[in-house]
Amino acid sequence: MCQQRRGCLRAPSPARPRLIYRTDLDQRAPLRVRSLTGERLPVLLASSPRVPPPAAPSSRGCTSGPRLEGEAGAPRRVASRYSGTKAQVDWPETLSLKSQAQSTLLQLLLDWHDPEIHLGTVWHLDSISKALKSLTDNMQVTFCRLRTHQWCFILFNVILFHALLFGADFVEEYFLHALPYVDMKVLEIKDKARKLNMEPLRSNLSKYYILSQSEVCKGKSIFLLSLIFSSPGSETRRDLIRKTWGNVTSVQGHSILTLFALGMPILVNTQQEIDKESHKNNDIIEGIFLDSAENQTLKIIAMTQWAVTFCPNALFILKVDEEMFVNLPSLVDYLLTLKEHLEDIYAGRVIHQEMPNRDPNSQEFVPLSEYPEKYYPDYCSGEAFIMSQDVARMMYVVFKEAPIIVPADVFVGICAKSIGLIPIHSSRFSGKRHIRYNRCCYKFIFTSSETTDAEMPLVWKEINDRKECTLFETYSGLISCKLLTYLDSFERFHFGTIKNNAMYFGD
Repeated sequence: MCQQRRGCLRAPSPARPRLIYRTDLDQRAPLRVRSLTGERLPVLLASSPRVPPPAAPSSRGCTSGPRLEGEAGAPRRVASRYSGTKAQVDWPETLSLKSQAQSTLLQLLLDWHDPEIHLGTVWHLDSISKALKSLTDNMQVTFCRLRTHQWCFILFNVILFHALLFGADFVEEYFLHALPYVDMKVLEIKDKARKLNMEPLRSNLSKYYILSQSEVCKGKSIFLLSLIFSSPGSETRRDLIRKTWGNVTSVQGHSILTLFALGMPILVNTQQEIDKESHKNNDIIEGIFLDSAENQTLKIIAMTQWAVTFCPNALFILKVDEEMFVNLPSLVDYLLTLKEHLEDIYAGRVIHQEMPNRDPNSQEFVPLSEYPEKYYPDYCSGEAFIMSQDVARMMYVVFKEAPIIVPADVFVGICAKSIGLIPIHSSRFSGKRHIRYNRCCYKFIFTSSETTDAEMPLVWKEINDRKECTLFETYSGLISCKLLTYLDSFERFHFGTIKNNAMYFGD
């Protein structure tokens, strides 16, 4: 008969031994086992204060296990409690339970065939398992027990982080579009572009070009013509581009042609080196104008004229500076999605509402007489942009109507507006920014500015390793690129401010 006391013990039946539940309040004599030398040793039995054993049926209300605080004659609760969102672990108790369980298992393994030990083992295995369960339960951290407002706070911060990182690109790409500009003049320009006659220029090449490569496109179906705007003295850079991304001639069966666009150098020796380089590689177009910062607009006019005249079968034309790294496979994938709208393709990193420079002491000064508007029209950043052959022909028609004194990329934007084009923005064009390297990030973007000679071969080798990036790797790569690029821009701004202040105080 169960006696009313702190714990109840039940002996197993002879037919089927039942498990004995013990608590840390039991006073039963410990089971004895033998050591390796044959000496009888006490067995330390483990108990689980976290999981009370089932109550024994008794008319006198006997319970097994610790009672809750508040009951008559009951001790305080032994099991640890959770408070808030952190798990409170009773480490001395937990370590004691662990050591007791390990000691019990060790002694049982020493003399398993002893009948007394074997029977006691069956009776006390449940106590050992409950002790181990208590150990693991105590060590769990209940992260999922956050309250609703805490989950909302975490979700809000995650959304805010992504909005700050990608929000500007999203707004530019889908919301900041200029209104379409269509009138009878635009229709007239399109008609002139279809009827362009370039035969007079073909018959008088020496008037416009020193090196023309007039036969390089003949009889070829070209998907993308890459015109790399290079300085006359940058032979080393041109050789590096030829060995890396400029060496691509086909992507998914679509033909790619890469040529270098130059103006005339100041030195005669440099011109001789350019002639040798052109004779060796047959990929240099040189116009009859001095290659300088002030003549970049003339360079764009000359190269667009060349593309329309000598490469009319090129579907798309890429204008890119030699400082850029271009991911041609990714760019071709993008252009394939635009193939159905060839009359409207003028794409790049779009600049919105930039104001003209009205400072007379600046090299980029634009007088009101040349451009009276408050803002420039939307235009693609000149480091890299794409236009279709149809757009190039329409721009060639209106080149004479645009003010030539504005920056070269703004000049193209003014011409685009006059023919009713809306620039297509893509944040995968880097513009003037150098994107910090990440393999999966560079597999996704189209361009990166200011890529060094040492960096370019390594970048090209890694993004052509044929190892595809998973969605998560691409996502984490873009996060890494964005954060590091922003940090770099802040660092440049900080050092630029310090430098300007130093010059001011020096003056």
